[in-house]
Amino acid sequence: MKPITTTLKTLKVRIRDKHAPVLRQWAFECNQVWNSANAYSAEYSNIPIPGVGWIRSNITAFDLAKQQAAYKKERGFTLHSQTVQEVTEAHAKARKQFTKDKLRWRISGGSKRSLGWIPFKSGAAVWKDGQVRYNKHFFKVWDSYGLSQYAFRSGSFSEDARGRWYFNVVVQVEVAPHDSRSAIGIDLGLKTTATCSDGTVLERQQRYRNLEVKLGKAQRAKQKRRVKALHAKIKHQRKDDTHKFTTALVQQHGAIFVGNVNSAGLAKTTMAKSVLDAGWFILKTQLKYKAIARSVVFAEVNEAYSTQTCSCCGSISANSPKGRAGLGIREWRCADCGTLHDRDVNAARNILAAGHSRLAGGIPFL
Repeated sequence: MKPITTTLKTLKVRIRDKHAPVLRQWAFECNQVWNSANAYSAEYSNIPIPGVGWIRSNITAFDLAKQQAAYKKERGFTLHSQTVQEVTEAHAKARKQFTKDKLRWRISGGSKRSLGWIPFKSGAAVWKDGQVRYNKHFFKVWDSYGLSQYAFRSGSFSEDARGRWYFNVVVQVEVAPHDSRSAIGIDLGLKTTATCSDGTVLERQQRYRNLEVKLGKAQRAKQKRRVKALHAKIKHQRKDDTHKFTTALVQQHGAIFVGNVNSAGLAKTTMAKSVLDAGWFILKTQLKYKAIARSVVFAEVNEAYSTQTCSCCGSISANSPKGRAGLGIREWRCADCGTLHDRDVNAARNILAAGHSRLAGGIPFL
């Protein structure tokens, strides 16, 4: 009998479009609460203290609680009281994180408007009669997870660029410990998006480049709705590719090691489009949280010289691919041991070996 553990997971489902008007109204009220807290904290930070000078106000969410409750009543907002508290707490956390007393305003209209956001605390939203009940309203959703089997914790309603609304909620799920003892290394690249040490590959799909011409035409014609729809299609296709690939990996292996490729740095080079289209950050993010949920070891390891080093004998021979000049070399033979290598598979095997070294050394991964 395998022991059962639990973990927290965020589920996201789309809300029917007919509920958009009331959600937009609440999003407007959330923005006003945020801006009220912003104005209050900024006002106190502009008051100098004699003999001390200008210091931060350090106003907490608790300090703003009564003021925000009175503001909600004064404006006649229909927003849930827990949402007012959650917005205030989010503002306080952001001020602490960015060490600022005044943050950016949340804009409710115009071309620079903030996307809708309505947070709530645990217990504010429940599943009832096949719908999500929140603040005395019932919301129909496309239930792809079977939400009736979960007890809702905290979460939010969120809006995307196309005006579609989603219900995001944290739930507790049971996870059986992973019993696989196999390990795998992953080399991220542009010829193939990801190559594993066992030869498995995630082929380069070029989701952006495939729709680049249509996207350009829509942008030149100033078809804003069409542009947003194309960007959403690219995003969803790319996420679907990586979801299928990463889910298969965490189900089959007990340890996953990936090279720490600097995607942010490469995005500033002439390879920017290809790097961003590959979606390396999304892939690593998915691997990380799926590995945690299934008790799988995950780590990013230093991939320096992983392409040049022979995975069989460990030497760096004279004919191994080096630098940008060697990007076109897809296969090479080690001059020392004579092994014929596929460039990406060899790099993935070296990443796997580096991961085993970290595991043996007891260095923390996460």
